[in-house]
Amino acid sequence: MNRRTFLQGSIATLLMARGLTAVAAATIEGNFEITRTEAEWRAMLSDFEYEVMREEATERAYSSPLNDEKRSGIFHCKGCDLALYDSQTKFDSGTGWPSFYDSLPNAVATKEDRSWFVTRTEVHCRRCGSHMGHIFDDGPAPTGLRHCINGIAMTFKAN
Repeated sequence: MNRRTFLQGSIATLLMARGLTAVAAATIEGNFEITRTEAEWRAMLSDFEYEVMREEATERAYSSPLNDEKRSGIFHCKGCDLALYDSQTKFDSGTGWPSFYDSLPNAVATKEDRSWFVTRTEVHCRRCGSHMGHIFDDGPAPTGLRHCINGIAMTFKAN
């Protein structure tokens, strides 16, 4: 195997993995309390919001103003307004994305994400299925978890 064949195969595998992830998300979409057609989602979201929330993309690190949000309040799903995270669980992870050590009760759902040659835990809004980000096990006490969330997928309501 030469370098060109290896690179072509690697790129094809990455593209296939990303495509399979998007298909899997579409498959589970019908199981959510709030469902919308693709046209309805596209009408209510910007192109990039749609890409992140419905196609499981990731926003650029440090691009969301919610990363620097420090007021007391609740972070909600932009897709259905479900309350997801209390600001009391937010912490500065240094990663460039809003990070929380826990979600509100019955707020999020998870699924396995095997894209990019690693297994991660993907987090979605449990009510509308919008992709929020990923959960990692390198967070602070009391949970030891880091919910690494795309700020573009949320809104913030101050108390």
